[in-house]
Amino acid sequence: MQNPRESIPAPGVEIETLAEFDAAVAAGPLTGHRVQSVDLTGRSAALLTTDTSGAVFLGCRMEPGAAEKVRADGAFVFPPVPGLPFDPYRGLLYSPGALYDGLAQGGYEATPDARAYRWFCRTRSDGDAFASMLRALHDDAVSDALDELLVGERVVGVMGGHATPRGSAPYTAAARLGRTLARSGLTVATGGGPGAMEAANLGAYAAPHPDAMLDKACELLGTVPSFTPSVTDWALAAFAVREQWPGGGGSVSIPTWFYGHEPPNPFAGHIAKYFANALREDGLLARSTAGVVFLPGAAGTVQEIFDSTTPNYYGSRGEPSPMVLVGRDHWTRELPAWPLLRALAAGRPMESRIALVDTVEEAPGALARLSAA
Repeated sequence: MQNPRESIPAPGVEIETLAEFDAAVAAGPLTGHRVQSVDLTGRSAALLTTDTSGAVFLGCRMEPGAAEKVRADGAFVFPPVPGLPFDPYRGLLYSPGALYDGLAQGGYEATPDARAYRWFCRTRSDGDAFASMLRALHDDAVSDALDELLVGERVVGVMGGHATPRGSAPYTAAARLGRTLARSGLTVATGGGPGAMEAANLGAYAAPHPDAMLDKACELLGTVPSFTPSVTDWALAAFAVREQWPGGGGSVSIPTWFYGHEPPNPFAGHIAKYFANALREDGLLARSTAGVVFLPGAAGTVQEIFDSTTPNYYGSRGEPSPMVLVGRDHWTRELPAWPLLRALAAGRPMESRIALVDTVEEAPGALARLSAA
């Protein structure tokens, strides 16, 4: 009897754009290739004349005749799902423009980001297996795209509270931290929301620009300090900064629709947005291979500290990654996470990879020392 696994073709090239599709067709058969969410309605001639046996087409639009031929070849075809405000098969991460499409015309409620959140709210508790499957497909595709993006990158996570207002001293300090880290060659990754997370992504965006640009950007953003009461005004202010200073540096943000009341900030070049918060949390910390800086925050940041501590404590991801907590009074008196972290680390390899500093300005130096330990 044939092993069921033998009926699944060995993976070939992942194809995520029309240019990659054209190059693959020019090279020969598509056997084993995975084509993700590419509109192939203009490539019927290629599909009709190319061997697609064993290929996998995920959410690709095709003309009916081409689709019939591809299926006859023995390809695996997962058709697009009509009516969804998101693409469950997407091959690439989101851009700010993709999530905020239509913002200027219809306000935030008209954007794909807001529509996806409303769909999530309708379906997350209704027990519908199809909706659950679509969320899982989407999140798996996002994880795959994120892994592909970060190959070879030294990623530093910056965690902190969403309530830090634009225009405040802590916001500006977090932005300067992001700029310093990006200029040192690290890829900045955040939870993707407002507050300190936005500030760090803004800093990375400002890295190629003269120093004065960041101060001016913080001043402009300070005119709309929070995403409440208007997400539209908050997001438009960010896009105005991007328009005034184009060509910013790249960074990554990893938000979630689970906290859909917190919109994604528009300063990360690549946004890996998830439905499942558990996947998002673990994925963000696991990919922060160059360490994590924890700015003052509340429950969410405390959770992230100990989500990062557990694999460091057990060594489940190999060598422990650096952890820098910023704000001595905050982490020893207001929310005393540091004493517990230090007690857990005592006598373990992670003991030399944790640090507590007073100010944001000290964090990059502490991170560098821990990385060399």
